Amino acid sequence: MDNTAEDDPRYAKLRKFNAAMGLFHFVQAVLMVLVSNSVSLPIKSNFLYYDEVAQTISTRTEVLFELPIGLAVAAFLFMSAFAHWAVASPWLYPWYVRNLKRNINYARWIEYSFSASWMLVIIALLVGIFDFGTLLLIFVASMVMNLCGMLMEMRNQDRKEVDWAPFYVGCIAGLVPWAVIIVYFVGAIAPFSDTIPSFVYLIIVSLFITFNVFPLNMIFQYRKKGKWADYLVGERGYIVLSLFAKSILAWQVWSGTLRG
Repeated sequence: MDNTAEDDPRYAKLRKFNAAMGLFHFVQAVLMVLVSNSVSLPIKSNFLYYDEVAQTISTRTEVLFELPIGLAVAAFLFMSAFAHWAVASPWLYPWYVRNLKRNINYARWIEYSFSASWMLVIIALLVGIFDFGTLLLIFVASMVMNLCGMLMEMRNQDRKEVDWAPFYVGCIAGLVPWAVIIVYFVGAIAPFSDTIPSFVYLIIVSLFITFNVFPLNMIFQYRKKGKWADYLVGERGYIVLSLFAKSILAWQVWSGTLRG
């Protein structure tokens, strides 16, 4: 590919924007590591064993490891920082531009499949989901949702009529983690509504709303609503939404559990 597209002012501005967003995420991640306390949450699993006294099969719960929440939060900020810097780098920027001209951004969906999925795991931990298997399934369901976003863009590059099948499948996969989180959250607040920290309520509501704005951005892109007829408008929309979602989760968790 010649350098015409790469030198296009719109792409050049987007490159600078990605570099700036990478720096902003990185600074937040470093701050999170520096100012957080050592609070950890247990990751558990249940195992079958034979109770010789009762002569029956029972289960035992074991703590597999303790997850430091400050480092866990910093992790998704670091993921986003390095992803932004990667597409702004001399090595991946031409590939990034080439894909944007085809109305697809592989880098975005790959990063989201890890960072957004990890964010949901952290939210799940905050409502009391400590089972390793459940957390793994939440992570994978979210990963499937984001990879369906990539499939949506791959599928519709050269089509006159939009194929919404990947979008619908992704929505189903994406709703599953939230359904599990809300069930646990409601179960926790029902008997102890006065003891649930207010920041947990804020996280659930704010992140649920924010996560569901992402598919709206995609709908506007494929419906070509107003400014969204330009794919780069949607690309900037994803970047801003990602920054907002990661920042509010990070600092809400910090203000609620990691200060001091």
